[in-house]
Amino acid sequence: MSIEKAPARLSPDPAPFKHGVETLARAYTGGTRLDLHMHREAQLVFAAKGVMQVQTPRGVWLVPPERAVWVPPLLEHAIDVLSDIEMRTLYFQPDWLQEQTAEASLTDEFVVRVGSLMREAILAMFEPHGSLARKLTLARLIIMDLRDAGDASTFMPMPLDPKARQVANLILSDPAGTHDLPTLAATVGISGRTLTRLFPEQTKLTLKSWKQRARIIAAIEQLGQPGISIKQIAAKLGFSSTAAFSHAFRDVTGETPTAFLSRKTQDV
Repeated sequence: MSIEKAPARLSPDPAPFKHGVETLARAYTGGTRLDLHMHREAQLVFAAKGVMQVQTPRGVWLVPPERAVWVPPLLEHAIDVLSDIEMRTLYFQPDWLQEQTAEASLTDEFVVRVGSLMREAILAMFEPHGSLARKLTLARLIIMDLRDAGDASTFMPMPLDPKARQVANLILSDPAGTHDLPTLAATVGISGRTLTRLFPEQTKLTLKSWKQRARIIAAIEQLGQPGISIKQIAAKLGFSSTAAFSHAFRDVTGETPTAFLSRKTQDV
């Protein structure tokens, strides 16, 4: 799970835009990567089933089924499919968004928790026989619900400093690793003091908190996979006990692994 920098391509419109909003439904198998690209339109990317990971210049956003990611127009992003998914994407023309007076609150990317209302509205937009008036009404409802719905619990902010970002990628590649400060600093050729300063300056998280969040993001990827229990995930990611894992998980996401898994199972 790491940021890869490459020239972004401008993707074509999903279909001719006649009314300001378009939809695109696709299925992807786990392991698929949609390389760095951008769109002229804003997007709401929702996985009706499965888990994906969206990378932007700001960081890494994990998107389980009960969440969606908002991507503003012309923002470079890449998508990694972590498990088989049914992706439902809504495209919004910038001019249409401006008419909804929503653009001021939707200028940055973010992950949103998809409640029952938003989920049903998104899925209803893909019904084959819905009228245009109904589709646009649903789109306005979704935009209204998005304005104050940001959820940062599955976001990994990435430092901009090249050496600090190298450290971040080392941690993301092995979230369960020990990753002690002297070793990390020596690996990338900077001092431990510099490294501990860079992370809060550039990510708003201490290195310790950043490593903890990386472990929780890794846990979210694994929750609900067949044959893997919460206890096994806690041990695999290096937590001293299931209770310690549950406490850390709640600090990052606001709920326990059990509650998260229960809701995730209901939403899939």
